[in-house]
Amino acid sequence: MKKIIMLTFVFFQLIVTQKSSLALYGNSENQNPKNIKNVTAITEVFGDGQKLTAIAVEYDKDIPSLNLSKSTFSVPGRTITAVYANRVAAKTNKGVNGKYVIVELSPTDEGSALFIQKGRSSARAEAKVKIVQTGELMTTDGTKYAADPKAVASTKVVNLVVDDFEQFEFKDPKTGKTLKYNLFTPKNYVKGKAYPLVMFIHDAGVCGDQTDLTLIQGNGAIIWATPSEQAKHECFVLAPQYPKAIVNDQSEITEEGDLTVDLINSMTTQYSIDKKRIYATGQSMGCMASIALNVKYPDLFAASFLVAGQWDPTVVTPLAKNKLWIIVSEGDLKAFPGMNTITAVLESAGAKVSRATWNGQSTPAEFAAAVSKMIAEGSAIHYASLKKGTVVPAGMTENGGSNHVWTWRIAYNIEGIRDWLFKQEK
Repeated sequence: MKKIIMLTFVFFQLIVTQKSSLALYGNSENQNPKNIKNVTAITEVFGDGQKLTAIAVEYDKDIPSLNLSKSTFSVPGRTITAVYANRVAAKTNKGVNGKYVIVELSPTDEGSALFIQKGRSSARAEAKVKIVQTGELMTTDGTKYAADPKAVASTKVVNLVVDDFEQFEFKDPKTGKTLKYNLFTPKNYVKGKAYPLVMFIHDAGVCGDQTDLTLIQGNGAIIWATPSEQAKHECFVLAPQYPKAIVNDQSEITEEGDLTVDLINSMTTQYSIDKKRIYATGQSMGCMASIALNVKYPDLFAASFLVAGQWDPTVVTPLAKNKLWIIVSEGDLKAFPGMNTITAVLESAGAKVSRATWNGQSTPAEFAAAVSKMIAEGSAIHYASLKKGTVVPAGMTENGGSNHVWTWRIAYNIEGIRDWLFKQEK
């Protein structure tokens, strides 16, 4: 009942926010001005979920990028951070003359979030937005498009990186059971060339029947499929979607664990996947499941990135021979003491563990230096804890739960750990 109440409350908040924004536009649904062909909403996924971060306005003629400014448009309820032209409906670092005007929006705006998670309840909003051309535009051929007070609604959506995944359902021929999953295939995939595979397992907060939930709740899955990451490490990305929790605090995993392994094995027969470079990662429930699968299938994964989890220390000895990178927050009341005990057990079994305490607010350069320092120690297992008081954003309650969920909102942005993972082989 508490879950239902919380979920209802979150949806209510989203509806109220949307209604407040729509009130600013007026109640009428206006047709597009004759010079505007389409409006596309552009979304991105961050550590704390999917957000609407840009709008692409398609005109019937090319627009010179240099003549545009933030005052040319308004998006009620949102903060415009940049305006420029482009040849396609996409963000870019440098505008070029084209039919699309890109209006970038601040991801920190209160109304930017399309996905909201509260504990084990979550809610998603449709990516819709309206925009007003408040200033005069001039096309590259000198035609003037006067300001128009009519708000134009988006009719298309581009979900950056998320749209690059496909959704499937695996039916296990051994058991007849099914598992929904998301799969990213390298864009320049060549059959016969061996590619690594990264499997991400989500936390219990997004268990459900919508296959893409694991893609929009945070960047644990999508980070590996971003253009910048694929440029360095071409790989398949597998993100299963579980309808319910597959582990519990008694360190038990459901039959979905074996089903997941059967899915991986099936994929190695369908695609050119390098069996020596299969990696596991996951947060909270996903971390616990990754540990359990490493214990039961010690030869499956080349390395694992474990974020904010714990497991029964009496059964983890097989991990002593594995390559692991562990991240927890000191303020996490379960994962921190749990991983302290696990790493002590692994050391007793002969594993060499490098340890460090990091500031969760470190810059990318500081994280890079910290990662390099740990790697230089030559250990197969790296254990980094995030210092208490540096994990939870200002203005949010500092407690065990917030330290837990904000661990993975930091962890997957640490580039050096991702680079380390791809260097590991069986």
